[in-house]
Amino acid sequence: MPTRSLPATFMRGGTSNGLVIHRHHLPSDVEKWQPILSSAMGSPDPFGRQLDGMGSGISSTSKVCVVSKSTRSDADVDYTFVQVGIKDGSLDLAGNCGNMSSAIGPWAYNEGLLKFGGEGGRRTVSVRVFNTNTGKIILASFEVDGEGFVGEGTYALDGVPGTGSRITLEFLDPSGAKTGRGALPTGKGVDVVKLNDGSSIEATLSDVANPGVFVRAEDLGVEGDINPAKMEEQPELMARLEAIRQKGAELMGLDPTTQTIPKIAIISRPTEKDDESVNVVVRALSMQQPHKAVPLTLALNLGAASRVKGTLPAQVARSLEGQSVTVAHPTGKLEVGGVFGEDGAIKSALLHRTARVLMKGDVFYSVKE
Repeated sequence: MPTRSLPATFMRGGTSNGLVIHRHHLPSDVEKWQPILSSAMGSPDPFGRQLDGMGSGISSTSKVCVVSKSTRSDADVDYTFVQVGIKDGSLDLAGNCGNMSSAIGPWAYNEGLLKFGGEGGRRTVSVRVFNTNTGKIILASFEVDGEGFVGEGTYALDGVPGTGSRITLEFLDPSGAKTGRGALPTGKGVDVVKLNDGSSIEATLSDVANPGVFVRAEDLGVEGDINPAKMEEQPELMARLEAIRQKGAELMGLDPTTQTIPKIAIISRPTEKDDESVNVVVRALSMQQPHKAVPLTLALNLGAASRVKGTLPAQVARSLEGQSVTVAHPTGKLEVGGVFGEDGAIKSALLHRTARVLMKGDVFYSVKE
């Protein structure tokens, strides 16, 4: 198999990292991306390590972002998110990654895809990012100076060591991001999900920023703050969660075999062990792996669902005040905000991230002739 290469930037976005690539450096036919991107990330890898590529064997670090200047009147850049299957090398373009979304504006600015007038000193700019996976606009605001994106700053992000400059992401009109059926695709705050083994469980099926399935920890017989490693040690629990996720997908009108959406999360009410600012506790799965933090779009979904009367998140959430919801995850907490109209419709979902350029150059891949 001959080895080839293409220009790429390796970036951290929020609590994820991955490759960011110019659209014109990839084949025009998306179907031809698979052997290139999977090889670059080190997949397929039956050992699950991605030792032969840029990935590191977990879903939050097996990601690729493809970006181009937009031809849309309402956007500056177009961005396609690609989740690379670790063991099978499959490409999943079904949903978006909120964490890597924070890297898109800074990368596009550094690459010269964006032009802003004004002074050349340190200042904040806003970029309209069109996510092709969900068909939604994300407004990204971040700091730049005469040399490009300013990554240094004082904003601390749980799950990421050190500090960086704050990036604000505002997901505009996020409801129905994938189903097109609004925030509650089934029209219910709570659905009874019936499983093939004859059992059933209550779940909230919500589609804000990305689709999600939310179930109560107590209904699964687990502690709400269960350690992700402990979850992996319970194959029956993991299998049950995947079965619930797939049935939830069917009820939402989604393909149950697609791993990236909907994601499933275990939610619970905070206890005396949690910070007083925490409103809801979550343990999330991504690609059938317990997440070390929480997928960003799922956190946005959870925050919005906590504000919708009758949902499970609203039932377990503690003392909600103002427009923001603080979510506790395995490595800290995350505050997500939302703007609601008088009719209760979700106008936007907002949160803060940091990002950093880790490396820039050529990424090598192998293809079969």
